[in-house]
Amino acid sequence: MPIEEQTTHLDDSLRVLALEVTDDLAELATVRAWAEKLLQDLPEDQRVDALMVVDELTSNALRHGKPPRQVRLLRKRDWLSVEVDDGCVDPACPRPPSSDGGHGLKLVAALSVSWGQWQRPTGKTVWAELDLTRAAAPGRPQ
Repeated sequence: MPIEEQTTHLDDSLRVLALEVTDDLAELATVRAWAEKLLQDLPEDQRVDALMVVDELTSNALRHGKPPRQVRLLRKRDWLSVEVDDGCVDPACPRPPSSDGGHGLKLVAALSVSWGQWQRPTGKTVWAELDLTRAAAPGRPQ
């Protein structure tokens, strides 16, 4: 069940929304639907980019991390941060692309203005920041 830690609208206050994720790849559909609903006010190209980042970071935590897992969206009017916690202490590292993956963190880097991770003794948080002020690319819908 989503946990909303602070409720504001699109003023410049920080809005933090969190969703606990169980240990099942089927959770990706739940996470996508949750994020889609919360980001429905964004122009389509920005929403699609944000959803890809949410999907990649969450699927990495499910495939390579350990419980407990949580997905957070931190949002201000012109900025969005996607944070995904997991209980694995191994750092998230881009790996060479292959037929079974290796594209996710490269995609996250391409879609975000910055990304990284925080290590803790009990796991890590992988995060990405998106700039919501940018105009749509030519040929992309607004």
